[in-house]
Amino acid sequence: MTQNTVPTADGASRMSSPPDGAPGGSGSLIETTGFEVVAESARTGKPSDLFWPWFAANISVFGLSYGTWILDFGISFRQALVVGLVGVVLSFLLCGFVALAGKRGSAPTMALSRAPFGVDGNKLPGVVSWLLSIGWETVLAILATLATATIAERLGWGGGTTTKIIAAAVVAGLIVVLAVLGYQVIMRMQSIFTWLTAAITVAYVLLTLDEVDLAAVTSIPDGSAQAMIGALIMTMTGFGLGWVNIASDWSRYLPRSASGAQVVLWNTLGGALAPCGLVVFGLLLAGSDEGLRAAIAADPIGALAAALPTWFLVPFLVAAVISLVSGAVLGIYSSGLTLLSLGVRLPRPAAAGIDGLILTLGTLYVVFVADSFFGPFQGFLITLGVPIAAWAGIFLADIALRRRDYDEAALFDARGRYGSVAWGPVLLMLLASVIGWGLVTNAYAGWLEWQGYLLGPLGLGGREGEWAWSNLGVLVALVLGFVGYLVIGRGRVRRQEERA
Repeated sequence: MTQNTVPTADGASRMSSPPDGAPGGSGSLIETTGFEVVAESARTGKPSDLFWPWFAANISVFGLSYGTWILDFGISFRQALVVGLVGVVLSFLLCGFVALAGKRGSAPTMALSRAPFGVDGNKLPGVVSWLLSIGWETVLAILATLATATIAERLGWGGGTTTKIIAAAVVAGLIVVLAVLGYQVIMRMQSIFTWLTAAITVAYVLLTLDEVDLAAVTSIPDGSAQAMIGALIMTMTGFGLGWVNIASDWSRYLPRSASGAQVVLWNTLGGALAPCGLVVFGLLLAGSDEGLRAAIAADPIGALAAALPTWFLVPFLVAAVISLVSGAVLGIYSSGLTLLSLGVRLPRPAAAGIDGLILTLGTLYVVFVADSFFGPFQGFLITLGVPIAAWAGIFLADIALRRRDYDEAALFDARGRYGSVAWGPVLLMLLASVIGWGLVTNAYAGWLEWQGYLLGPLGLGGREGEWAWSNLGVLVALVLGFVGYLVIGRGRVRRQEERA
């Protein structure tokens, strides 16, 4: 069997066969590949393989709920339609470009991010990425728990505290077990999940078509340009920007010879296809029923079951839970890798297990302690969306500037060509984040009232003005990171690629 020398998380090297449980490996069901570089002989995938995990993770009926949140910005159906489709596609296109780095470097996203930030400097975006991944997988587990309780109550099976505890335990257990098993099992399960959830989701649409009132939908008046921008940024943050920090974790299993254009295409298509359809139908449902829009704020999945016949509740619950678990599995797999990137010396399965414990505790807190779902969700989405957008801008600019594959050994050695700390990108990310937080507001979370401090000084109407709910800071942070690194990073990338 071919042997390959690959760097480990602590910068040392070891001989590696194709990892057990990874493509090209055999033996243990559990993937042993952690934060290290994937061996060349294990890179046997093809770009079209990327479609399945991204499609399965994003066909969740949760996407229907965005119809409510987009319309809640005070815009019309036609405006919301543009915002929803453009926001979904554009955000997953960013993920597609980030996935190119995985093909070029065969390492997780947060290892490749060391090229612009330095091996130690990358701990700043690493912490933000870990928090974002933990937050998203917890959100998905919460939704699955709330939906189970709501539907169980309607079926007469309970729905109280005991039901919620059991649901939380089962959901968290499924997520952790699949994440621990790793790449090969996840890829196989996701293809199965895709067909099952797609079929039930299509059935849901057919069963609720009679709930759509086109007259009510088309009578919603137009909103302002600021409101459209706010809805657009919220959509981007809730879809692709929530995944952008892990987009290379799956493409690293592709051969270097894989087409870059196909990597971008299949990643974008897999991520955006289902959400586009779900958002459109969600807009039709939300625009037809004011009561549904209010109910979704408390229980985004369970509220969608209100119009369903009793016989379809169980299939709907199965589809909802599976789709949410699919998304959470990708998140916890990658959050475990990100935890390793911060210097935690654990096997990948153990890191995924730690994140699973945090996920469980977070789920129990929101389900049993928090006043509502939407408040914590909105606060989390926007607050972490700003720095991750700044990081994404820098990383995308770095990808655009590079002409050669990554020096994989140097990604794990602070003495290598990427260095220890690249202060320019680190300070740029901090600056873009500080400016971005000054241009967003979070009315639903009192502990975030400090945000929006630049809206007044910049003449944008303050925290109660027209721009207050536009979430402009996310877009500003993304642009500042991208343009800023194109200016300061060109020479750094050139020197790195010239170094022997």
